[in-house]
Amino acid sequence: MPKVLHLHFGKDGGAERFFVNLANALGERGVEQRFIIRPQRLWRKEIEALGPIIENHYRYISLSSLLLEWQVRWMLKQWQPDVIMAWMSRAAKLIPNWSTAIKLARLGTFPTDLKSYSRCDALIGNMPGIRSHCKDLGWTRPVFTISNFPREVTPVPVGRAELDTPEDAFLISGAGRFVPRKGHDLLIHAAAQIPDAWLWLIGDGQERRALEKLAHTAGIADRVRFVGWVEEPIHYIAATDVFGMPSRHEPLGNVILEAWQAGVPVVATRSEGPSWYMIDNENGMLVDIDDLDAFVTAMRRLRNDSGFAETLVAGGHMRLEEVFNKNRIVDQYMDLFAGNPSGGEK
Repeated sequence: MPKVLHLHFGKDGGAERFFVNLANALGERGVEQRFIIRPQRLWRKEIEALGPIIENHYRYISLSSLLLEWQVRWMLKQWQPDVIMAWMSRAAKLIPNWSTAIKLARLGTFPTDLKSYSRCDALIGNMPGIRSHCKDLGWTRPVFTISNFPREVTPVPVGRAELDTPEDAFLISGAGRFVPRKGHDLLIHAAAQIPDAWLWLIGDGQERRALEKLAHTAGIADRVRFVGWVEEPIHYIAATDVFGMPSRHEPLGNVILEAWQAGVPVVATRSEGPSWYMIDNENGMLVDIDDLDAFVTAMRRLRNDSGFAETLVAGGHMRLEEVFNKNRIVDQYMDLFAGNPSGGEK
């Protein structure tokens, strides 16, 4: 079995949840792993049993960073990993010029440049558009497309009473880091235009105060619940009638996969990820970015047409199995680690 060193300096969110998912899935296959991550991550405890962890912020110029670079080289010499896998650009800068390991960088978004990846033998994108984007930037080495899979969790809907929400309310959910590109402001505006609609926003971030203020300005503060970060968002999503993904930029949209798994119909914008794997009116509803009227119309249709909502739920389950199957995706990573990639460098 391969030995894999993961370098990951992400924070908390959907991308980090997939990192944990994959690490655990590789552990189930018997892969020996070690980790270098940012300190005090909420998800640290979920990988502790998989292998030793070093914590470091890896700031560009600091004594701590110099120490970490020395620790990495010592670990490589002593442990002799088969794969060094960096998760995004900061982590890729930590990869040394080490010839006996396959050096990979896993991309969950579209990079603006490729300077950080100069020591990588190959890149991995979670959707096909990332591959073509990297090629357009001048990357000449392989780029493989291997997507994500949701965590294997049986959805158990949270009782609405826990968040002081009426049982008969039309309940909308949204999830993710509260940053402008996620478009949570659109969800608040949409809920305000649907009489008696309630909204659960799962997550947190820099825009929380602005979103709370917007809910008051829109006159629906009493119908909006800020749930915060939770260990398993799927249980909250499962308690709702529709999931909204109003992102202005969304390289994949992991939480849509969780909504499909929870059996909740999805309305999403035509951002990068949803435009790739969602089929309008078959496994979800797609609207143009920042088109509030279309977003409201789609949600009203789902509220008024339960049969159509069930059709979308069935389509979501089918797409989940076709494209985001855990065993198939882990097989692709194992093949890549073994030097026999099946992830699509085509």
